[in-house]
Amino acid sequence: MIVVTGATGNVGRALVRMLTEAQVPVTAVARHITDADVPPGARAVAADLAEPASLRVAFDGAEALFLLVAGENPHGILDVAKTAGLRKVVLLSSQGAGTRPEAYRHPGLFEAAVQESGLGWTVLRSGGMVTNTFAWAESIRTRREAAAPFGDVGLPFIDPDDVAAVAAAVLRQDAHLGATYTLTGPAPTTPRERAAAIAAALGEPVHFTEQTREEAHKLMAQFMPLPVVEGTLAILGEPTDGEQQVSPDVERVLGRAPGSFAAWAERNAAAFR
Repeated sequence: MIVVTGATGNVGRALVRMLTEAQVPVTAVARHITDADVPPGARAVAADLAEPASLRVAFDGAEALFLLVAGENPHGILDVAKTAGLRKVVLLSSQGAGTRPEAYRHPGLFEAAVQESGLGWTVLRSGGMVTNTFAWAESIRTRREAAAPFGDVGLPFIDPDDVAAVAAAVLRQDAHLGATYTLTGPAPTTPRERAAAIAAALGEPVHFTEQTREEAHKLMAQFMPLPVVEGTLAILGEPTDGEQQVSPDVERVLGRAPGSFAAWAERNAAAFR
């Protein structure tokens, strides 16, 4: 049995689907989840990573855990996992934990807790995900407009389905124990290029507007903690060489290259129509 936390999110939902399609027993965990939210064959358990004791039912009979960075008590989560008899944890962390540890302390704390837990572990440091582009969905649907800062700075965003595919492989194969993988897409794309790719998928022009840093900061601060806003804008506007580099780790694990942004845009064009 594999426990998937964040099972209703972009990565978790895809991971639950992939595991059940492979006929792997799965317990899908989220704060608000029912059997209607998971595919046939998966077990849904409502629990909260901020309350480790609530995970006991989910961990019953499990041997592996896919863990998000959520809550403030990773040691408590892992203690409950060990008591339940789990032997392996795969942590979905952030690339920023390696490139900007001061700004991404929370993922770093989870990484340290996992590595010190006594469980078998693998850390997946994800780069920015292409699903962040859904923030444009309303403006593109209603006005065929997209806005973002740093319009010509490229980053190798990754499809969450590829993150999920790597997680599915790592959860089922002990060869990856003790590894830290950085997950990126196949090539850097700029916000301007991403808007153009969506336009191509729609078959209609999309006007791109470059925001100032201050405009972006004001919008992001409405739903993100200020340190995360600053760290995110630093990556978007002044990425390090490592943050712009395409990692080989997706292909190393899956034996294939990660999917392109254009392919993702084609697959999700309906969200922008």
